[in-house]
Amino acid sequence: MHLRGVVLPDEDVRDLWVHRGRISFEPVPGVETLCGTGWIVPGLVDAHCHVGIRYGGGHEDHEGAIAQAETERDAGALLLRDAGSPIDTRFLETRDDLPEIIRAGRHIARPKRYIRELGIELDDERDLPEIIAEQARLGDGWVKIVGDWIDRSAGDLRPLWSDAILKEAIDAAHREGARVTAHVFGEDALYGLLDAGIDCIEHGTGLTDDTIEMMAARGTALVPTLINIDTFPGIADSAGKFPIYAAHMRDLHRRSRETVAKAHDAGIPIYTGTDAGGSIRHGRIADEITALMAAGLSRHDALGASSWNARTWLNRPNIEPGAPADFVVYHQDPRTHPEVLANPSWVVLRGRVHNRPDPVTGHR
Repeated sequence: MHLRGVVLPDEDVRDLWVHRGRISFEPVPGVETLCGTGWIVPGLVDAHCHVGIRYGGGHEDHEGAIAQAETERDAGALLLRDAGSPIDTRFLETRDDLPEIIRAGRHIARPKRYIRELGIELDDERDLPEIIAEQARLGDGWVKIVGDWIDRSAGDLRPLWSDAILKEAIDAAHREGARVTAHVFGEDALYGLLDAGIDCIEHGTGLTDDTIEMMAARGTALVPTLINIDTFPGIADSAGKFPIYAAHMRDLHRRSRETVAKAHDAGIPIYTGTDAGGSIRHGRIADEITALMAAGLSRHDALGASSWNARTWLNRPNIEPGAPADFVVYHQDPRTHPEVLANPSWVVLRGRVHNRPDPVTGHR
């Protein structure tokens, strides 16, 4: 196929050709022109989602996981970092019509310190280095641990691991060539994780000036999952037995946008993730991008956090000769008209058009 439009992020007006699923900047004869105008954006990235966790809770079956991946694709999210799944989703790799999934294996937690049946629960934290290395070998270059969760004996968020074991475990993952990320809501767990050399923080609502400075100095990434953070008030409302925890969750939510803005101003690399699966439906990448815009990121930076910058962070190409033809086309500039993010004109994955408008009705 052939396309012409404004290619982001460089804003060059250029012609693109797609041949055998890959991008060419040189003409390919005898191809269909898909569009002669528009904004062409490298395939969007949902850097924190859970293909395999059913909306409302529980494990998805194969058909449900396929439907989740299709929903992400049709929203323009063509690269997914699966931040923990209870099922093995490698069977999806046989489908060339579904987004690429970078798997982080299963969550690693302690008994009664995370959502039941989703993760690997370790009775003895001394097993963490061995288990994290095992999950590193099973995944696609990432491992996910639960950094904090409610400790019912204390009535509030508390770290799951000692600082010493975190250092040993993260070093073990790095020896396997994997990066480590962690679920963290509160403040206390961040110090040990950052001192241990963690590569990414998920959520990060408890970041303070001190830990923001630590992350910026280390180049640690942040995936804030703002549309999931907006569920905190509801979580607090259901936590009547734990008033300190409930108040803490409300406070973390209240200052979440300010926290993200501070992190961005400090130079922390920020990427979009919806946390889809469980309490968030799949296909909401547009909502997360606009949430980052509302939190203070420029519209260009917020889109980059879900496209060209995120793809580079995950070692995937953007729009360049020879790269897989994975991109999204919008009829208006999605930075100045963010409303179009939820309604892409064309989604192209591996050179095949998905979500194609009907030529008569204009509907997909």
